[in-house]
Amino acid sequence: MQVRRAKRRGESFDPGPSTVDLFRLALVDHQAGRLTQAQAAYRQILTIDPAHVDAHVALGAALGALGRPAEAEVSCREALRLRPNCPEAHGTLGAALCELGRPAEAEVSCREALRLRPHYPEAHGNLGNALHKLGRPAEAEASYREALRLRPNSPEARKNLGNALHSLGRPAEAEASYREALRLWPNYSDAYTALGAVLCELGRPAEAESSCRQALRLRPNGPEAHNNLSIALCALGRPAEAAASCQEALRLRPNHPEAHNNLGMALLLAGRFEDGWKENEWRWKTKTMSTGARDFPAALWRGEEIGDRTILLHAEQGLGDTLQFCRYAPLMGGVDIILEVQAPLVRLLSRLPGVRQIVAKSDTLPPFDVHCPLMSLPLAFGTTLDTIPAATPYLSADPALAAKWHERLVGLDGLRVGLVWAGEQGVNFPAKAVVDRRRSIALKALAPLSEVSGISFVSLQKGAPAAQAADPPHGMTLHDFTTDLHDFEDTAALVVNLDLVISVDTSVAHLAGALGKPVWLLNRFDTDWRWLLNRDDSPWYPTLRQFRQPSPGAWNSVVCAARDALQHLVAGDCDQFRARQAGI
Repeated sequence: MQVRRAKRRGESFDPGPSTVDLFRLALVDHQAGRLTQAQAAYRQILTIDPAHVDAHVALGAALGALGRPAEAEVSCREALRLRPNCPEAHGTLGAALCELGRPAEAEVSCREALRLRPHYPEAHGNLGNALHKLGRPAEAEASYREALRLRPNSPEARKNLGNALHSLGRPAEAEASYREALRLWPNYSDAYTALGAVLCELGRPAEAESSCRQALRLRPNGPEAHNNLSIALCALGRPAEAAASCQEALRLRPNHPEAHNNLGMALLLAGRFEDGWKENEWRWKTKTMSTGARDFPAALWRGEEIGDRTILLHAEQGLGDTLQFCRYAPLMGGVDIILEVQAPLVRLLSRLPGVRQIVAKSDTLPPFDVHCPLMSLPLAFGTTLDTIPAATPYLSADPALAAKWHERLVGLDGLRVGLVWAGEQGVNFPAKAVVDRRRSIALKALAPLSEVSGISFVSLQKGAPAAQAADPPHGMTLHDFTTDLHDFEDTAALVVNLDLVISVDTSVAHLAGALGKPVWLLNRFDTDWRWLLNRDDSPWYPTLRQFRQPSPGAWNSVVCAARDALQHLVAGDCDQFRARQAGI
């Protein structure tokens, strides 16, 4: 109409660029990463032609990349209103829904996109993201691999595949996937961030720190990079720097559960218990623990007066955690206590003073009025480094069982030393399996101990690594009674008849400490928070001595230091040593 009117007036008319030209130019900006310009151009197109489906879809993609998924959803739904069978709209909507924390809806959208276009690489990748968030990493891996089959040079798909492999407990494969993503896109900040996390799990914290710092050079305001950097710094024994990194992550994302929890770990590692316990309460909102939170109608006990109410104290994580923190139950002063623990601990902890009833985690709970997870008890008690309830023993072995083991061990010559070389492998929990690989060793790594004469070694090792006891290091006499150890009641009865326990960081180390027996902890470099830093003792267990790795993976120096200490012990009088331990 404007053209005809201009011609009647004898004027020329410039219609300006067509929507086709504008769309082409907008795509150039989009592909070059100029997302702000691209989304503005898409909006201009939609002002001219509100029914331009491709512009709606592309605007949704640009808004998603700009971190505005709610607006992206609106654009995609408008595209679908105009063209219900548009695979690009379904696929881009799936990406937006995933970012909005609605992965189940995202899965539906992505599968619809793939129904309409089976060979759609972005939809396969977005489906993988949804499946990963839904806790189905094996299916996510398959989706990412299909995306890469269709588009092998996608750095994002390579990075996301790494995420799935990481979740599946395959950190070495995850590292390779992240490095391939970085080969394809050398300035990919998210890939450096993810690589930092997996390098930490592989026991290479210095490389992890470098990777996270590179991510922050590329994107200084990345909360995940700051959070992952904190993990590396903690592993390097620099908790003050780790806490600062967590605080920066929290400045950028105040409700970041992992950053809060990691701040708690850094504070606890530094001995700053008062603040550390508070931050540690965020553990229930982290990805790894949120599904384990107990939805009790009873209130959470935070240290207030209980009166005549009944409290449930319940185990939440590993066996060692339960053994360490059950010490608080006898301190509650006549309160009516129900204790829920892992089944292997029921018989042993049934004698814990102050507990009216003990139940296994699989059992039906009796009525109670308030509850508290065992690892929240230090917060409820206001425990500081100086007020740790460290009196031992607070656990005891069954006298009749202990007497039977005394008779069985009477013929063992010299010092009786129990050995534990590996922890729970956590085959059903990939994250635990990764940690176990760093804290555990093979029995053959304890070969230097066999150089010490006058020792009768006794295996306390359970689980799959126990099979190694059939082939001990040359020169080591290793007695293996573990087929008769059915739970921790049996193990405790054996341990009280030993002179010393040498263990990696496992539940048996906690058991020996709780029984008041001498225990030598062979500790990894990236130590757990409870063992603190720069000390060879433990404020939690007066009878525990630490032998620490001087660098990641340096087990031989740890074992050799324990060998030398053992040689010194044997050189003394064994009878005098036993008398000292018995308090005679």
